[in-house]
Amino acid sequence: MLTLYFAPHTCALASLIALEESGLPFKTKKLNFAETEQRSPEYLEINPKGRVPALVTDRGVLTETPAILAFIAQVAPTAQLAPLDPFEFARMQAFNNYICSTVHVNHAHGRRGSRWADDPAAHEAMKAKVPQTMTECFEIIDEKMLEGPWVMGEYYSVADPYLFVMTGWLRSDGVDPARFRKATAHYAQMMERPAVQRALELEQA
Repeated sequence: MLTLYFAPHTCALASLIALEESGLPFKTKKLNFAETEQRSPEYLEINPKGRVPALVTDRGVLTETPAILAFIAQVAPTAQLAPLDPFEFARMQAFNNYICSTVHVNHAHGRRGSRWADDPAAHEAMKAKVPQTMTECFEIIDEKMLEGPWVMGEYYSVADPYLFVMTGWLRSDGVDPARFRKATAHYAQMMERPAVQRALELEQA
């Protein structure tokens, strides 16, 4: 059985939603970041990066959200969570990698500045930049990348939970989500999905 290690209010929510959508049997292990459980020797044996998510499979451990989302989609083909066409699959992966490599990193500059600099003044400068960089990212997403109603148009995929998580962080980044019409509509549609509701209940339990 699959086991997902996650923590509340992190990008691991995307993987949790995807698992709920997949119909696959799985278990969850919740980490308490306030008690730095992600840095415990036990967890570092599972994921030496000390981050979430981590998905334990019968073939080993997977980390990094785009990889986990693609894996879930491919091992649950009947759930149809990713396009079968190679080009369309690559487009989905391009979206997920943009979220991972750019959007999430911009968000992290407001909270994890110590990853990039030691100077407290640099941390404050990074925080001040977050509303601008997140706005720029979502302008691109809303205008050029989010086809609507789902990321891939009419086709719901594992890209949708990932976007849902990032849209949910906008307000805490000093950005009004309402300025992004398609992303706001996408978020509202996601909130109506039973799998999303179940994942949020697990996260908040």
